[in-house]
Amino acid sequence: MDFEVVTEGLQFPEGPIAMADGSVVLVEIRRQTLTRVRPDGRQEIIARLGGGPNGAAVGPDGAVYVCNNGGFEWIDRPDGVTAPHGTAHDYKTGSIQRVDLARGEVRTLYSECDGRGLRGPNDIVFDRDGGFWFTDLGKSNAEWMHHGHLLYAKPDGSMIRRVREGLVTPNGVGLSPDQKTVHVAETLTSRVWSFPIAGPGELAQSADMWAPGQVMGPLPGYQLLDSLAVEAGGKVCAATLVNGGISLFDPKGGIEHIAFPDPLVTNICFGGADMCDAWITASGTGRLLKRRWPRPGLKLNFNA
Repeated sequence: MDFEVVTEGLQFPEGPIAMADGSVVLVEIRRQTLTRVRPDGRQEIIARLGGGPNGAAVGPDGAVYVCNNGGFEWIDRPDGVTAPHGTAHDYKTGSIQRVDLARGEVRTLYSECDGRGLRGPNDIVFDRDGGFWFTDLGKSNAEWMHHGHLLYAKPDGSMIRRVREGLVTPNGVGLSPDQKTVHVAETLTSRVWSFPIAGPGELAQSADMWAPGQVMGPLPGYQLLDSLAVEAGGKVCAATLVNGGISLFDPKGGIEHIAFPDPLVTNICFGGADMCDAWITASGTGRLLKRRWPRPGLKLNFNA
């Protein structure tokens, strides 16, 4: 496989953002930081976030908004792979945080919705109106597991809404090129939901009372989905655990898998002049990888 190791030694990287200056901003969940990786591999800590920083995205104000899942316990496996496990012993709540990139200042924007605490916010994407969709995967231990949700909020702290309840470990979230569909990848079911959008923070009513949206997948065998990005042509690129790599779901039908040498591939983002540069977080081995993608990725609505 043709790819480049941009940097290594990261502590479970996730949420990569391809920045306008050629760097990649990402979180390190275990280190609890927002980190910038320069093209030459140099790492710079932007902010210390606590808990478990997960998905990240640039908002309309140029700040980075982070889904903080509240933290995990960790396992260092004999094969050298690091893996999250259960819920952190000091877990309090999940949250959405705003990070000023210039000053590294961190502010908690949301920690609850309608009086119910956020459990494990995971992935985030901004729409053209400047609001953001995000998933709350929930938390779990050996005895119980939360139901997950899809939410929508405004970056000024004025509104948060739980849009779809009762999902099974919702993880990756992304928008279709026409912004008329929101895609949500469920980890444990290895399927991708596609919900039609009626307006900012509103889903269209489904004509099928049994199925609130369309479903792509599931993947065969035991494979788990993590975060996702969308190609300019509409394919959904979902990071895949166990069978490490990126699974490409075509809304017209069919699934393709591109393998990477890490059982815990957690995310992908696109950038470069032609949007064909892809950065992949190989989280279990603590690396940021880069390769040329066969098709351009979808340009996100905001960058900095």
